[in-house]
Amino acid sequence: MERMYHIGLDASLGARYAILPGDPGRVKAIASRLDGARFVGTNREYESWLGFLEGEPVLVMSTGMGGPSTAIAVEELHRIGLHTLIRVGSCGGMAQQVKGGDLVVAQASVRMEGTTREYVDVEYPACADWEVTGHLVRAARATGKAVHIGVVQSKDSYYGQHEPQRMPAGTELMRRWEQWVAAGCLASEMESAALFIVSSVLRMRAGCVLSVFWNQEREKKGLPNPRCQDTSAAIDAAVEAVRAMILDEK
Repeated sequence: MERMYHIGLDASLGARYAILPGDPGRVKAIASRLDGARFVGTNREYESWLGFLEGEPVLVMSTGMGGPSTAIAVEELHRIGLHTLIRVGSCGGMAQQVKGGDLVVAQASVRMEGTTREYVDVEYPACADWEVTGHLVRAARATGKAVHIGVVQSKDSYYGQHEPQRMPAGTELMRRWEQWVAAGCLASEMESAALFIVSSVLRMRAGCVLSVFWNQEREKKGLPNPRCQDTSAAIDAAVEAVRAMILDEK
């Protein structure tokens, strides 16, 4: 079987479902929620473990940061037979009601990044699969965390968001940020637009659940702004959503 150049995996794994954190350091913790999890490889930013849920093989693989590496991951996972992908990651809140420690389930993403423009014009929306999203919402609510469902923003530049005033393009960055906030965007992250667009083009299913670390808009307004870097609830939601889909599809 052909081994994929970037992710270093082939179709012998037999997996159809994958849970995709950005950070390689989170892969083992996610895999520990599966049965019989084992390390299957690492190459570049892609660390991979394979385990089982309800007897079905499930891959856990990091995508690295940003759209380009995420798009490569989705392309190569498709080539080795996967059809359902869930991103489990972190984000910063944008809407005032979104607080550190909450969960966000992304229905769609603002395409403020460059990768997806090499797939389809920007008028085409970056949307999650509705069935995957429904399972994620139910699983996220079962964690007991506050859950927000809606649109998130995907960008390429972390420091363009957090220090726009020092960028030559800062005026435009700040104008667009205010536009997304005014339109009700829930949170900002870096990978979901690429995940949604590439999955859509390849006729795969994709969803996304995010842990909120903090909210710079709440801080700007002088509101209480708890900080929380515990991603365990989002991980639990992703795992249980995959389990529910496997049971539904048996």
